[in-house]
Amino acid sequence: MIRSLLVLTGTLAGTLAALAMTPAPQATAVAVYDVRGGDSFTTAPASGRCTVGFSVQGGYVTTGKCGSPGATVIGYNGVAQGTMQPSTLPGGAGGWVKTNTSWRPRGLVNRHDGTFVAVRGSQAAPVGSAACMAGATSGWKCGTIQARNVTVNFPEGTLTGLIRASVCAAPGDLGAPLVANGQAQGVLVGSGGGGCPSYFYPVDKLLSVYGLTLVTE
Repeated sequence: MIRSLLVLTGTLAGTLAALAMTPAPQATAVAVYDVRGGDSFTTAPASGRCTVGFSVQGGYVTTGKCGSPGATVIGYNGVAQGTMQPSTLPGGAGGWVKTNTSWRPRGLVNRHDGTFVAVRGSQAAPVGSAACMAGATSGWKCGTIQARNVTVNFPEGTLTGLIRASVCAAPGDLGAPLVANGQAQGVLVGSGGGGCPSYFYPVDKLLSVYGLTLVTE
């Protein structure tokens, strides 16, 4: 009987020792990517490339021309980014994307040279001010703000209150942010013949229409 107890005690001790040496399960890290103005995105069903405008709480503003409401949005790295929200503006000019938990909106604009511009606010720059666009295709391009409150007839409809800038755009740049001295100005909704000049929907109007809050750094 005593021998049996000793055997059982030894077995139990060995089991406890083995359990003590077993490492505790570790939580799996979930990758989170930054949302940055100027980065590319696409929508599914398949569409052409477009550009992130400015980060807002819960997502980012861009142009509604890049996808139908409810379309799945894919980020620059091929990771599902969120869902295109309904556009209430003429011709789907301005719109926004509600991002998922894999993405973190940042108040940054990609200069496409390894550096970023911090977005500090959305104060409207006067006509004649220097301004730069960050397009997924064109990269970082600078020029001047030529006019405000411009009306343009696009195939999708007539848009009013636009910003006209001397920078030139290319396919894939739609939705691109226009920045002046760290202040968000607007998102690209179209351009003239040959890509120049470019027209931007004012960011403050987008924020107001959709009840969004700009993310700043």
